[in-house]
Amino acid sequence: MKFAVKAWSNGRARAGVLHLGSCPSPIETPSLLLSTRKGLPVFISPDLLPSLPSPDSHLLQVSPLHFLEGLSPKTISSVGGLHHMLGLHDYGLAAVARDSVNCLPECDSTNKLGASFETPCGRLLIKPVEYMEMISSLGPNLWATLADEVPTWVSDKRNKTSVDRTVRWMDECIALGPAGGAVFGAVVGGSSIEERGRCAQEVARRNVSGYWIGGFGLGESMDDRPALLNAVTDILPEEKPRLICGLGLPGTMFNIFCDKGVASGIDLFDSVYIYHLTLGGFALTFPLDGIDKKKSDFQLSDIGVDHTKINLRAIVYRKDASPLVKSCSCYTCQNHTKAYINHLLNVHEMLAQILLEIHNTHHYLGFFRSIREAVKAGKFEQFRRQFLESRRDCLSTAAAANA
Repeated sequence: MKFAVKAWSNGRARAGVLHLGSCPSPIETPSLLLSTRKGLPVFISPDLLPSLPSPDSHLLQVSPLHFLEGLSPKTISSVGGLHHMLGLHDYGLAAVARDSVNCLPECDSTNKLGASFETPCGRLLIKPVEYMEMISSLGPNLWATLADEVPTWVSDKRNKTSVDRTVRWMDECIALGPAGGAVFGAVVGGSSIEERGRCAQEVARRNVSGYWIGGFGLGESMDDRPALLNAVTDILPEEKPRLICGLGLPGTMFNIFCDKGVASGIDLFDSVYIYHLTLGGFALTFPLDGIDKKKSDFQLSDIGVDHTKINLRAIVYRKDASPLVKSCSCYTCQNHTKAYINHLLNVHEMLAQILLEIHNTHHYLGFFRSIREAVKAGKFEQFRRQFLESRRDCLSTAAAANA
């Protein structure tokens, strides 16, 4: 793996290029890791993956814990690892124990031996040696060391213990590590700026290829995030990539990525927001240049719209023969209508989720492409301000129209 920062904007926001051995083309950052279930996006089959923008869509996030049900690590290793088993030879795989949907950290059951997770298989205690056996069998391009993630409400003593354990487990994982795959050292620290800074200092001393910032999405407020993120990114070396999970909670997309994550110098994000949107029957519709609809464009017929997404379950779309987004070049918008997806949702056909995930992923990748262009042009702060202001204007217009 090779990574280089190519441009900076507004102090911390940055654009870079990530080279992975299995990807035919470099991946530009800031970018998304597509969330997967056992190595594949939840609703997109392998034959439809090429329909997504390339190479933006070629980095997949996997959780080794998903493979505890089904094939054993030895079986996966015998077939040549996850790339060969899935037939995804041109894709990069990033292995992280937590996936923010199915495998969530459970701090009350974590102890000095290993980290506890709530998984579809039940509550599991994963020791570093077991974790590294799974990593070795999967053969990912990059992997994050095991971490003790804690929510914001734990005591200062418990939070300090989580940092100590995470650093110790990192050393164990590196010592047990496979020959291949870039190591991302885990950085935790809960809601304490001091502990996050201490953990970042310890991880920065290790010989790792990048950094995985954990412990977010576990009770911290939106206002606390910038300080917590900056406490970490101010310490970590600039020449190595930074990956984060847990920011993508539903309804917080713009603050997360424009105002918090990218602004703090994060390079790679998980895409759990796409999963929640798709499962709920929503489609992203916001303009990708950061300029939302003008007030004069608002129509009372836009029921189910909040000017970032639309609810395809709404009855107003039952006879709507237009695509989700007229200017969108994704497979869904080029071939199907809102009315058809509304019908599929009403009759509980999984094809609805397939078509929605294709569009939402395509649209979200386009959003990150716009962010990268703004950073390269040195106009990230202008892009961020314009996007958030247009968002507020549209919400005000919608509220006035519905009054």
